[in-house]
Amino acid sequence: MAPRRFRWLANLWPPFLAAGIRVLEVDDDWRYARVRLRRRFFNANYVGTHFGGSLFAMTDPFWMIMVMENLGRDYVVWDQTAEIAFVAALKDDVFAEFRLEPAVLDELRAAAAGGDKVLRWFEVEVRTAGGEVAAHVRKQVYVRLKPRARPAGQMA
Repeated sequence: MAPRRFRWLANLWPPFLAAGIRVLEVDDDWRYARVRLRRRFFNANYVGTHFGGSLFAMTDPFWMIMVMENLGRDYVVWDQTAEIAFVAALKDDVFAEFRLEPAVLDELRAAAAGGDKVLRWFEVEVRTAGGEVAAHVRKQVYVRLKPRARPAGQMA
């Protein structure tokens, strides 16, 4: 899928739309994305700050999708594990920026070349425009070369 189409569809996706999450940018090479969460009455928690589920949701699919789009169809890519640490209860708009470095993709390809599963942690901070941290999110992504894409003679 083209990044522009993904951004358009993601902004209409009910879990994002209902939570006030907006995908602002996805680069053409799928190596950068920027997402915003606006606090509104419908996505605030009991004390009026950002609902933790919305903070997590704004970060949920991006590492997996960015890795998947960069590695291509020869790989199985899934989210494996996730962690969120709430740092500050905030009311300002918050943003998450995802940057996938080419060296990480090279590392994943090399580690998965023999058909082994690879688990790699990715991290992102959810911040205000002024830089105040609301949450720290970690996602562990599973990567494995599909059997038909392995060099001849290698077992699953």
